[in-house]
Amino acid sequence: MERRLPVILLLLVLTGTSGVLYTQELSQTDHIQLMLWADLDAYPETAAAEKNAHPDDSVFSYPVRRLKELAPYLFTGMIYGWDYEYTPSDKLRGVSEYFECTEIHPLGNDSKKIIYKAPWIENNRLYCWIEFDRTPAMLESLNYWKSIVHPKIQGSGKGNVMDGFDGIQNACKDSVKNAVREFYRKEIKNKPKLITGKVLINGVPRLSIDSGRYVVELDFFLETGRIIKYTQF
Repeated sequence: MERRLPVILLLLVLTGTSGVLYTQELSQTDHIQLMLWADLDAYPETAAAEKNAHPDDSVFSYPVRRLKELAPYLFTGMIYGWDYEYTPSDKLRGVSEYFECTEIHPLGNDSKKIIYKAPWIENNRLYCWIEFDRTPAMLESLNYWKSIVHPKIQGSGKGNVMDGFDGIQNACKDSVKNAVREFYRKEIKNKPKLITGKVLINGVPRLSIDSGRYVVELDFFLETGRIIKYTQF
């Protein structure tokens, strides 16, 4: 059952200001809009659960912290994108799979421009509309990514719920890895030594929980950097 919160109270917790609450149609171009959620309570027996039990915390402290971690992280992936470095596993060569994913450019002070609107509680979760306006330079970058030279890929990843925000990050990185791996499996006949490149989140991230694990489904634009092949067996 959906339960509306004391609007002014929660809005003050989220933004430090009051204002008119509303929702609009989803848009991911000049005006990004996402509906995100966070569990009201931390997973039992975790450090986050102990921190959330502090007597000075409000009932919304934990989910608000999670939303304020998750929103900038996803917006960074949607606005600037992530670098990746991938080495496929190769049993014949004794090579283990390696994957690293880092932000191309931090959101930095632009994270202060994120707007949190229309919070509500449903099924023991805090939901909220998250909005951000791209600058002209960000729009120019998006148009570059939308050019025909960047193929679209998609992937799904998982992370442990007990790891809190780190679990969501791990799920996002796992999504990138699986998307990149599946794309190059079709493009490259022999396993390469190393693949590098960049991805930009395209569209609305999809987050759920299944059997104690976060599941993140993401669509991307892909830009290939280097492909290094083995010179000999």
